[in-house]
Amino acid sequence: MTSDPFFSSNDGGINLFIRVTPSAKQNEIPGLWRGADGEVRLAVKVTAPPDKGKANVAVIKLLANAIGLPKSALLIAAGDTSRLKTVTIKGEKAAIVAALQKLSGDKS
Repeated sequence: MTSDPFFSSNDGGINLFIRVTPSAKQNEIPGLWRGADGEVRLAVKVTAPPDKGKANVAVIKLLANAIGLPKSALLIAAGDTSRLKTVTIKGEKAAIVAALQKLSGDKS
């Protein structure tokens, strides 16, 4: 299991910390992003522009498909207009954690 704290547990599931790149060439989750201060987040790139919530909708759709959950199980809880966001994911924690570890590139 990765030691990088890019997610945490909450009452109903997981809080996922992401860094979004809107207007990217393609929709993808390339792995972990590390800030200059050592902060670790899951990198998410979407082709949608940061206009009227279009990028946020694309982020939810991409993450839901990658994790294998319905879009209704994910909610942007913080950072609505920021590149740095917190996404709340409702569901079975062990399955979500396993999916997130795969997305992060953690092979354990």
